[in-house]
Amino acid sequence: MARVRDGINGGTLGTWIKLSSPESVEIMAHAGFDFVVIDLEHTTLDLGAASTHIAMARALGMDPLVRVPDHGLSVIQRVLDAGAAGVVVPHVDTVQQARAVVRATCFPPRGDRGSGGTSRAGRWGLLPRADYLEYGNEQALCVVQLESEVAIRNTREILALDGIGAALVGTADLSMSMGVAAGSDEVDRLATSALAAAAAAGVPIGTASATSDQARAALARSYDYVVVSNDTSILASGGRAIVNALKAPVAERVAR
Repeated sequence: MARVRDGINGGTLGTWIKLSSPESVEIMAHAGFDFVVIDLEHTTLDLGAASTHIAMARALGMDPLVRVPDHGLSVIQRVLDAGAAGVVVPHVDTVQQARAVVRATCFPPRGDRGSGGTSRAGRWGLLPRADYLEYGNEQALCVVQLESEVAIRNTREILALDGIGAALVGTADLSMSMGVAAGSDEVDRLATSALAAAAAAGVPIGTASATSDQARAALARSYDYVVVSNDTSILASGGRAIVNALKAPVAERVAR
């Protein structure tokens, strides 16, 4: 987890994993991404696929985060025991929700997570219990997604909570909830507010970008990390680029 936790400042790059094939993670590791976010919110991936992705990323020295579908304790607990370096939790709007999410990632007395030391996180029972508990309480990253005006207004208080490891501004859902375009001035002002709150709290903050140009602009704006594109879009855009490059000259010759 050191790469994401300690190196998240200064242009750390991740991408979403939406396909079930472990080769997706393998390819992204060889491509040079610092981390992946295995997406259980907007895909049909199940916990078995997530576990396989986590193992592949770990084997290749890349940090695996998991975006869980909601705030539920059971999924958070299971993906952390599967060896995830941390969780990305969507739609954290209030301090109360953030506190509950932190408690789901930590063991008692700091939280409510149950002990499962015979899992991958406990090296199948070979890791000393004290180390297993220490890693869960001190190293597993809790990333809160800020995706509404309410969340942005509460950012300073949310990020002041002990146990919040990083924030992720979700401009797509933020703009949709406001009924405005993602690049609008209203969204820009709220993002600026979140950036200022994170800087004041000393908490890393990132965002998601569809393209490398958008990611470059986000990093220039002082986001600490960016989650760029995803395996499905990278595959789709690569395929379309090949088709367009080869079919366009043929169509042009036929038109003549």
